[in-house]
Amino acid sequence: MFSDEYFMRYALKEAAKAADSEDVPVGAVIAHKNHIIGRGWNQVELLKDPTAHAEMIAVTQAANHLGAKWLSDCALYVTIEPCPMCAGALVLSRIDRVVYGAPDPKAGAGGSVFNILHHAKLNHRIKVNGGVLEQECAGLLQDFFRKKRVKNN
Repeated sequence: MFSDEYFMRYALKEAAKAADSEDVPVGAVIAHKNHIIGRGWNQVELLKDPTAHAEMIAVTQAANHLGAKWLSDCALYVTIEPCPMCAGALVLSRIDRVVYGAPDPKAGAGGSVFNILHHAKLNHRIKVNGGVLEQECAGLLQDFFRKKRVKNN
């Protein structure tokens, strides 16, 4: 059995791809039975698509891999706490676990601002583990936005 840190390192590699394409550096992987079956990195700017978040891309790949709409026995590893859109998609996918790196105090939907992932009124609740490799995940985002501010000045 691989650790949460093991899979989060793969999510960080995906996030680096987003940074290389000048997108917000968020990366995600989905693991099923200790194998990565979905990968994604933010491609909002690249595709000019507001729904092209790392989690959404990884969910689509994982569902295609399994040939099913439910991601039972799967875990998502993402470098930042999912936003409300992604959290809703994760609930609809019936994923078992979400592991995130950095919390998102502005739009996090895994407990920071909203609690969509474990909301009592929804028909599926997801186990959440936050703060895995938090410093590395937050640092990647901070560096990206620091460089962006310098570039714009």
